[in-house]
Amino acid sequence: MKTRALVACNVRLIRLKRGISQERLAYETGIDRSYIASLERQSKNPTIDLLDRIAERLGVHVSEFFVRPSKRAGTPKTLPKGRKPPRPHRRKE
Repeated sequence: MKTRALVACNVRLIRLKRGISQERLAYETGIDRSYIASLERQSKNPTIDLLDRIAERLGVHVSEFFVRPSKRAGTPKTLPKGRKPPRPHRRKE
């Protein structure tokens, strides 16, 4: 696995394990949401400073982005879609 792919995979895995959306991570690190998405798709090459800010927000050391995930880790479930939490269904009367 190439380094860019490894970093992208780990950023996404850690972010999803923490239950943080791309939008929230972007806002709290001062990065555009589309940049986070591009980083996770491996189309952006982040600087060390940027990785440091992301790692700090996710509560990990930047070195965690360079660790190969175990084969058992699998793909995490994605977060619910949309920017607003789902509303409870109302019963029809």
